[in-house]
Amino acid sequence: MSAEPPLRKTLTDQDIQQITRTEELAYELKVEEVMSRDVKCLHPDMLMHQALELFRNERISGAPVTCDSTLCGVLSMEDLIRCLLNQDLDARISAYMTPNPFYIHPADPVIEALKLFVSTRHGRLPVIDQDRKVVGILTKGDITVGLLKALQKDFQAEEIRRYRASHLFEDIVSDRTSLILRYQIKPRDFTHGGAASSNIKRALLRLGASPNIARRCGIAAYEAEMNLIIHTTNGGVIRVEIEPHQITLEATDDGPGIRDIDLAMQPGYSTATEEIRELGFGAGMGLVNIRRCVDQFRLESTWGKGTRLRVRIFMNPEESSKSTSENERENR
Repeated sequence: MSAEPPLRKTLTDQDIQQITRTEELAYELKVEEVMSRDVKCLHPDMLMHQALELFRNERISGAPVTCDSTLCGVLSMEDLIRCLLNQDLDARISAYMTPNPFYIHPADPVIEALKLFVSTRHGRLPVIDQDRKVVGILTKGDITVGLLKALQKDFQAEEIRRYRASHLFEDIVSDRTSLILRYQIKPRDFTHGGAASSNIKRALLRLGASPNIARRCGIAAYEAEMNLIIHTTNGGVIRVEIEPHQITLEATDDGPGIRDIDLAMQPGYSTATEEIRELGFGAGMGLVNIRRCVDQFRLESTWGKGTRLRVRIFMNPEESSKSTSENERENR
């Protein structure tokens, strides 16, 4: 009786955030992008000493066995060692090969090959087309090299994007140049919570903002985004204006508004429901965290009508240090 398969772990939002680019590439890359196409094949009627000669000359540890290019088996170094122990090098390859081997298709994602490597403990997988013709061979080493090349290409592309973006303001001549980002935030949309702030932070880094500026703006944007998701009736809008010397972020909604702004600015104060708190949100630190991260802070709200948050972060550290947080709040 076979043992029951282990239960698969459900991915949480935190797990997803910790997925690395390498893991993403394992799903994105296809086998045909990383496999070796120069395949050395054997025939089942060949003799084992011929296989030994091929392995030695080509410095390989295994090869597909084909009949008219159609996969019919695999011969590994382990099979060859077994043959040597039996002193049976004049035997046909068909006597020692593994028939009906595991294989993979060119269009399969690399992650499927990795799963097969783990489950079968094989060192290589033949790659076959829909007619079972061998079109390649895949090893763990091929995957490693393929992933490294993809990461290098990613890095180079990102460097080019950042260079172009960081020179955006330099290449445009005008009395005032700015880039405006706008995001519609839906109420109770916890699935996409944090997406807008992540995009804002990524855009700032590509535009050449320092990691510290991008981090501060990212935190402020995230807290504003989550407030719209948690507390508003119809969601709201986040608008970010990026200029060479400053970043202005606005978050607006049409209700229900804040009854007491002074109370809302107290650390730990929250009007979030118990249901929201059970999800891990609504700790009452959102507005406090925003004010800590920005150089200028302005909050206006009318109960029953809506709220408007406007904050500003200066690109120049000297200008930032001179500016005092403008905790101007109007409660009509």
